[in-house]
This record gives sequence, C-alpha cells and structure tokens, in this order.
Amino acid sequence: MFNDRSILITGGTGSFGKAFIGRLLKGWNPKRIVVYSRDEFKQYEMQQVYDAPCMRYFIGDVRDGDRLSMAMKGIDFVVHAAALKQVPAAEYNPMECIKTNVDGAYNVIQAAIANDVDRVVALSTDKAANPINLYGATKLCSDKLFTAANNLVGEGRTRFSVVRYGNVMGSRGSVIPFFRKLVEKNAPEIPITHDGMTRFWITLPQGVDFVVKAFLRMQGGELFVPKIPSAKVVDIATAIAPKTPQKKVGIRPGEKLHEIMCPLDDARNVLEFKDHFVITPSLTFQSHRDFQRNELGETGKPVAENFVYSSGENEWFLTVKEIAQMIERNCAR
Repeated sequence: MFNDRSILITGGTGSFGKAFIGRLLKGWNPKRIVVYSRDEFKQYEMQQVYDAPCMRYFIGDVRDGDRLSMAMKGIDFVVHAAALKQVPAAEYNPMECIKTNVDGAYNVIQAAIANDVDRVVALSTDKAANPINLYGATKLCSDKLFTAANNLVGEGRTRFSVVRYGNVMGSRGSVIPFFRKLVEKNAPEIPITHDGMTRFWITLPQGVDFVVKAFLRMQGGELFVPKIPSAKVVDIATAIAPKTPQKKVGIRPGEKLHEIMCPLDDARNVLEFKDHFVITPSLTFQSHRDFQRNELGETGKPVAENFVYSSGENEWFLTVKEIAQMIERNCAR
C-alpha cells in the first residue's frame, strides 16, 4: 500500500512516529516520508537513525495552517500524531492545549483537502470518551472534526478516520518508566492512586500495526478501537517492584478510576469485528458506505444496546506475570 507513495506524520519525532516510520522503511519502499514537527533537536537526533533517501524533515507546528499546507504537497497519506497530551499541563494551560489539539486538527483537515491527500488517520485516546479533563475534551473535539471532515470533501478523494486506543506501554510520561525510576532511586514506596484503578494497555508495535490496518480498512468516518487487555495499576506496580511497599495517594485531578473507549451513548453506532470495534459516524452523507464490511472484506455486527467497552469491565485482564513479561519485551530501560 505504501510502496512509491508519500506519507507525512505530524508529531513524527514522538514514540509513535519513530516506530511507525521504522515499520514503513522495513515493510515498504515509500517515495517520501515527511516528518513534520516543531523540535529541531529531536529531528536532528532522529536523522542519525533514519537517514534513508526517502526521509524528509519538515520543521513546523500544526497550529500553522500555511506551513502544513506546504508540507502536504504531493502527500498521499497522513498520520496525525501531534498533540499536547499531559493532563495537568492541559488543565493549567487550557488555551495552548486547544490551539494544538483542536485548531491543529482543523488545520490538518484543511491542508489535506486542499492538497487532495488520499487518506488521513488521526490518533486519539481513551480519555476522549466521556472526558472529564481538558485534554480528553480537546481530543473528543478533534475526533468529531476528523469524522465530520468526510462530509466536507465533496467530489474530492480525501478520506478521514480516527484510531482510539489506551495507554501505550513504556511511552514517555507513562506510569511504567515512572515506577522504574522510583525503583532505581531505591524509593521506600510506590505511590498508587487507587487500588481499584484500571487502564487499557497496548504495546507500541501493536499500536503501529493497528494504524497500518486502519489505512487498509477505512472507508472514511470510522473511529477504530482495538480489542486490548486491561491491567490494574496495583498489578503494574507489583510487576515492576514486587518487594516495594505501595502507598495510596488518591486519584489526581482529571483522572478516572477506569477508562472507556466505547461509551454507552455510542452503543447504537458500534460494530464489533474479530479484533476491533468501529464507532460509525452518527451523521454521514456518504450513504453508499457499508461500515459492516470494511475494505479488507472483514465483517462486523452491531453490539448490544447496553454495550460499554471499559477498562474496568473488560473480559481480558493481564496477570502480574503477563505484565512483567510484556514490560520486559517492550519497554527498554
């Protein structure tokens, strides 16, 4: 699919961007891969690793619509991974989060349509489902912008879809490197917000694979949700520091006890496939699209009216041993 095609990744120097580009270079022969991000030093570091002839490094911010439009000339596929993601920082700097996550999403959409991009996949988060913090609210708004963008295309070819998944194991700012640092410092205890807290977990390679499949599956307007396991935060702490006592410190502002990826109110629009769910758009003018059968020929079926996909009610929970094994395989020290 990506052979002799041009791909642009916003926020391309992040954990996902690096892994996705590595997968592209290993599995296909792209014409161009454009890394679009605002940090010149991170781009410099990335150039030392990814220096293939097809690589292009474009300094720019998703807040800058003109720069985005210039970067997307001749681009076939876009992955929108750029975002401000830290919950406390978003609460303290709300307008900055809105400018990047909402205005930036709109700029990506406008630039993609103007340049007749083929397909766009935007990355979302479980925090966008029934959000209680500003970060989640901005990502929900972004999701709505991307799914609705399909109705703006008219006779153009551009299609937009969204991928939503949970915590990425070992990603920057996640709880695993935080717990590991405490262990390295011989901390007397591991802080636990709540002994009943759960989270969805996905490895970085699994996230990349799911995005690749989204490009293959998408018709436009879908919100793709993978079937992934849950884990209790206390079990993650035990897997990392089995001999260190745990201390309950209380749920932080803007945090949920459990995360949700398919809310109850969306159940009427949810289709279940073998390894994923699809939240179909509630409003679409493309009546010819049959979301129950995707572009790979996979078929889905509607879920029950009371369906909720929650990390606390998931049928698939990781054991302490499984968590330890996943961390060992997927999280570099």
